[in-house]
Amino acid sequence: MKILIADDSRVMRQIVTRTLRQAGFSGHELIEAADGREAHDLVIAQKPDLVLSDWNMPEMTGIEVLRALRAGGVDVPFGFVTSEGTDEMRKMAEEAGALFLITKPFTADNFTDVLGPILG
Repeated sequence: MKILIADDSRVMRQIVTRTLRQAGFSGHELIEAADGREAHDLVIAQKPDLVLSDWNMPEMTGIEVLRALRAGGVDVPFGFVTSEGTDEMRKMAEEAGALFLITKPFTADNFTDVLGPILG
């Protein structure tokens, strides 16, 4: 499977990558986006099997990326890995079509629990 990791922090993209490996999801192709616009464009061009997106990014926020993809008929499995997880954000994410919202700080166990059913 191909997984897109979208976060404006290079360090956070590395942490997500490391946590995926620790959770047992090391056999997947990982691609990275440094902002929302790049994430949107990479989903269109690369057709990943899953998107792990930050919420707050330059160019487009994660929720804007998700809404634009859904409006364009792109139904890629999409979830958030973000530092905020208010009830309002969770509701917005669910209504927009996100499968999950994992809040930072997270553990490999969090990834296993949430991503296991998606990645197998």
